[in-house]
Amino acid sequence: MTPIETTMILRLPARVALLPVLLFVCATLSCSQGGGSVSPAGHFNRLSSREQRDGWRLLFDGRTLDGWRGYKMQAVPAGWKAVNGTLTKSSSTEDIMTTEQFANFELAFDWQLGAGGNAGVFYRGNEAYEHIYWTAPEYQLLDDLGAPDGRSRLTSAGAAYGLYPSPIGVLHRVGEWNSGRIVVNGSHVEHWMNGRKLLEYELGSADWTAKVKASKFAAWPEYGKLQRGYIAFQGDHDGTLSLRNIKIRVLP
Repeated sequence: MTPIETTMILRLPARVALLPVLLFVCATLSCSQGGGSVSPAGHFNRLSSREQRDGWRLLFDGRTLDGWRGYKMQAVPAGWKAVNGTLTKSSSTEDIMTTEQFANFELAFDWQLGAGGNAGVFYRGNEAYEHIYWTAPEYQLLDDLGAPDGRSRLTSAGAAYGLYPSPIGVLHRVGEWNSGRIVVNGSHVEHWMNGRKLLEYELGSADWTAKVKASKFAAWPEYGKLQRGYIAFQGDHDGTLSLRNIKIRVLP
């Protein structure tokens, strides 16, 4: 703090508490005493005490890729890395999935795409077929303005890909982080983004069955019918995808 700034503080009326003023000036001037700046990953990939009590656990610790592997692979695909507290891929690569299967759960994650980016989150999928999306429904991740799929709400960010549309106006701009949440409980599924529920549907319902029959998924007889399965992030599109705060809470 400079002499001028010290003098300004000392001339303040006596009724103004000195400590809050000092703290304000210190923060403004980025005082170095008492520790340095927090690392970019410092606030992420951690669970609060309440989250721990509520049964949440991390699927990504911000440093390693433990608990993950490639689709029909024992190792993590080469294109996926743990970088600055994020699970990241920068070009087309194989899908990455959990080593563990889940039945009923609440999944939360932060995601960010590069311009024109296209990816997805698959849930309750298995490895019986060529691709995981032959069995697993998908939460779409997209740059709605820069990617061709953004021309339809059925394939825009947050949609249940090809089946249930997401509303417009919830997605943040490219370069900003979005929060995603998927709830799967029995046959009931919900998609959330940035604190807003986008859609919900019932697996196996008459409405869902009709939509599947009218889509490309009609060609795959086990699509959306598994009671438990892997969670996976799509990697086979070009561009950057970054993820953090990936956590799950198993539901009874």
